[in-house]
Amino acid sequence: MVVARRTALGELVLRGEAFGEGLPVVGLHGLTATRRNVFHGSLLLARSGTRLVTYDARGHGDSDPAPRRDAYGYDELVDDLEAVVATVARTPPLLVGVSMGAATALAAALRSQVEAAGLVLVTPPALSRHDEPIPVDELAAALEVGDLDRAASLALPAALAPRWRAVAHAAVRQRFARHRQPRAVADALRVVSRSPLPFAGGDLARLELPVLVVGSRDDADPLHPLADARELAAAIPAAEFVVEDEGRSPLAWQGAQLARVVLAFAERHGLLSRGR
Repeated sequence: MVVARRTALGELVLRGEAFGEGLPVVGLHGLTATRRNVFHGSLLLARSGTRLVTYDARGHGDSDPAPRRDAYGYDELVDDLEAVVATVARTPPLLVGVSMGAATALAAALRSQVEAAGLVLVTPPALSRHDEPIPVDELAAALEVGDLDRAASLALPAALAPRWRAVAHAAVRQRFARHRQPRAVADALRVVSRSPLPFAGGDLARLELPVLVVGSRDDADPLHPLADARELAAAIPAAEFVVEDEGRSPLAWQGAQLARVVLAFAERHGLLSRGR
């Protein structure tokens, strides 16, 4: 799947994949990730009556870098999402966003730039910004020169238990290796990590579509606090909230399990019939 769009700064090509037929489900990944990090290779949704669409955000994965190095803000990300939906969806899609993708999807719905059938907000970013939990400038510098080993080390949270560090390091390095242009990811990291969230608490009360917030109990992840996910769900009228059971791996890490949660949510709200 290729979406070419002309922006005020120049042409931009976004690349992704589409599988299946039915309700459009558009997956948006997080910062420094790629489309593979939404459902982690699971095609359960595509086999269950939906058209599963995932794409790499500007500067990430196989997509083009932004026409200007500072053009990675949420306004631009929402515009890109609008272009993707206009290209691939004949009916309002279910938007499934992870972290940065969750904020982008929520902003698009609040601004009415994208008519969505519903939202699934997976491990949304922290609602308030305090000290940077990771060394953004050092991480960006490592990505910029292609030092993926150092970048992976810097991306790991300090609270991560030593017994998991080697496995996590390998996984993060593999994720970084999927980017065609690490320098563009570095630019996006600098901009997005220091951008205010593209919505305010008062705006959330205006949402009138089905919303599911997926939290995480991962105490070693300071970027996506469980308490903030609960707070976000509480601020959205009739939003549902789900989190993995104590002692289980986060739903955001389990593609097939997350897909089942999304599918059940779509079925509860009668969304699957809308794509037929």
